[in-house]
This record gives sequence, C-alpha cells and structure tokens, in this order.
Amino acid sequence: MSSIKSETLRSRRTAGAAGGAKKPRQTWRLRLGGHQPIGMVFVSPYLLYLAAIFVYPLGFAVWMSFHDYFFAAPGVEVERPFVGLDNYTSVLTDPDVWRSFYNIAVFLVINVPLTVVGSLVLATALNRKLPLRSFFRTAYYIPYVTASVAVVGVWMFLFNSDGLVNRALGPLAPEPSWLVNSHLAMPVVAVFVAWKQLGFFVVLYLSALQNVPNELYESAALDGAGRLRIFRSITVPAVRPATLLVLILATITGANLFTEPYLLTSGGGPDGATTSPVLLMYQRGLQQGHPDEAAAIGVILVVLITAISLIYRRLVERD
Repeated sequence: MSSIKSETLRSRRTAGAAGGAKKPRQTWRLRLGGHQPIGMVFVSPYLLYLAAIFVYPLGFAVWMSFHDYFFAAPGVEVERPFVGLDNYTSVLTDPDVWRSFYNIAVFLVINVPLTVVGSLVLATALNRKLPLRSFFRTAYYIPYVTASVAVVGVWMFLFNSDGLVNRALGPLAPEPSWLVNSHLAMPVVAVFVAWKQLGFFVVLYLSALQNVPNELYESAALDGAGRLRIFRSITVPAVRPATLLVLILATITGANLFTEPYLLTSGGGPDGATTSPVLLMYQRGLQQGHPDEAAAIGVILVVLITAISLIYRRLVERD
C-alpha cells in the first residue's frame, strides 16, 4: 500500500514538473509590454502627456512643500532650503485652511449626491422613447459646454438681492440674499455646479444604459414589477460601474472648485464661506507670495481625494 502511495506521489511530482516546464517564464519585456509590444508605441504619446501634465507638476509640488520656496526673477539663483514639515505644520494650524476644507466638504455633501441621483434619473428618462428626446438630450448638455463666465452671469442675475428668485419668493426670500449669505452661498454654488455639469454625467449614464438588455425590463414588467421596483432592482445595479465613475469624477471636480466661487461670490465670500482649498492655494501662492504653503495645501488635497476615491471604490464593489 505504501509503495502504491509513493508511486502516486512520484508520478504527481513528475507531472507537475513537466507542467511547470511547459509554462514559459515571463521575461521583464513581456511583463512590461504585454503580448503585443507594439501597443506601447501607441500608448507612449499619452504617457508622455500624462508625465508632463500630471506627474511632473505633482512631484514638483511635493518638493516645494518641503522647502522654503519663493518666486524669484528669471535667471536668478537663490537658495531654497529644506524645511521638512514646517509648511504642513503652518498649514494645518491655520484656521483659514480648515475653513476651506470644511467648505469643500459641505459642497461635496450637497453636490455629489445631487449629481449622481439627478443624472441617473434624467438618463433613465431620456433612455425611453419620448417625444423631442433629442432636443432634451441636447438641452441638458448645453450648460456643460457653455463658458462658465456666461452661465455665472445668468445665475448672479437670478440670485442677486433683487433677482428673479427673490422676486418670486417675495417675503420668503432670505435676508441677507443667497450669494451674500454665509449659510446659503456654498449650497447655491453646489447646486449651480451640479446643474452645469449634469449633461456630462447624463451622457455617461446613457452609454451605460445602452448595455442593459431590454429583456430584463420586459421580464420584470411581465412579473408585475412597477417602475420604481424596476429602477431599484435592475437599473441601479446594472449601471454600478458608471456610478463609481460618476462618484469619482464628481468628487475630483468638486475638490478642484475654483471658477464658480471666484466669480459668483467675488473670490470666496462672504467672509470666506465659499473659499475652496484650490482658491486658497491661488490666494496664498500667487497673491500673497507663499507658493510653498500653497503646495502643501495641494498635496493634502490630493491625498484626501485619493482616499475618498478608494473608499468609493471599496463601497461600490462590496455592494
């Protein structure tokens, strides 16, 4: 019996060794270039663009954040000594910095759910056979491609103290008005950004809905499921990858908020209620001449947004 077992083990080892010998060992060239190395040739222009536009500026910003960096005249060589975590200490003990991150947190809490829910509902409606469907698809996309300055002018006309919204509300209008109210200014900015970018995210969801088989909807309808049940049980799970993409893009876009508060509230007013970290970076780095502190704020922002994006991915994949 023991001889049979030993013979069986010996045959298995021989077969395993033979199987392992048949499998070619991957070289570093195969791991780097894949089975079609010519693909790296076509990808290389984008990699160079990514390195020039993102990798190098990010690396330089990290380097700036650890040095006493300041602007100097072109061609002038000046010392920029290493200061360690001094810039981060200065930034993290500054109440204005904490206020800017609090503002952007309020913005994201309002803007991201509004963007996800609004774009998914509109995409679901526009995916049906409706009269003037092409017109509505174009109408929702127009604000996204319109210049921010022009659209901001319209919203300032609507939400000024004597604007159309206050006239319509009459005695119910807030005092002080929307864009000069420290409690309402950031929610108005969040709604504006969601409205302006809604068309882009509607297109993402429409492309995802095109891949959902109609047989699923027909079977659910035959089983007696209502529209809300079909939406919750079929549409929402089917577009989960698109939802993850919308969540990440909306968060990144919101974290880089600059143009809207700069134009709508005259540079982050009232009293810093709409100052975002990126707007504060502009003020510290260019207006006040502290690019090292601005770089530290930027690095902290990148770390936080990366962490939030990973949390989104983990939650969506787990569901």
